[in-house]
Amino acid sequence: MAFRGRKVWLWRWRRNPLKRRADWLEGWVLLGAWVFTVLAGVLAGLAVARSVEHDLARERAEWRPVVAHLTEPAPGTATTHSGRSSGDRVWAEVRWTVADGSAHTGQARVRPGSALGAPVTVWTDPEGRLVTKPATATQARVRAAMIGGLIGVTAGAVPFVGGRALRGRLERRRLEEWDAEWARFGPLWRRTAG
Repeated sequence: MAFRGRKVWLWRWRRNPLKRRADWLEGWVLLGAWVFTVLAGVLAGLAVARSVEHDLARERAEWRPVVAHLTEPAPGTATTHSGRSSGDRVWAEVRWTVADGSAHTGQARVRPGSALGAPVTVWTDPEGRLVTKPATATQARVRAAMIGGLIGVTAGAVPFVGGRALRGRLERRRLEEWDAEWARFGPLWRRTAG
């Protein structure tokens, strides 16, 4: 097991006659990588979360529920063996009318066994196209936080990986310099030892 002395904090910025330019450069690369990792992650995550929450709020404001009617009987049966509705939904053709009076048709999820002409609530956008029910304010906050967190971690990974790659390159360069110095001074030590 190799001996490791006590850890000295901020050793790359302290005065030391053995400190090389590469040590100083590596210290600044590490500091820069960490700062950019945190900044990129936080700023990208907050921006994306704000954008997602804004888009979901716009959907809540613009999308409206409309009563549509089945144009065909829904497949399946209306009850389960216990006599209660199972809560499952099936696809069926529905027709609805938008504010300008034009009729639209489309596929919507309805209870199995619903009769022809049965009313179904569907959600439409301002153009009258079918959309899903918009997210509630709480669901929007959770969704925005999750997407913002994911994007923040992804954005933060870019400078982190770049800093690690640059540090690895500096380490290889330092080892090559060490090998060159050892090749130059190693033979001198062998002559004096004999």
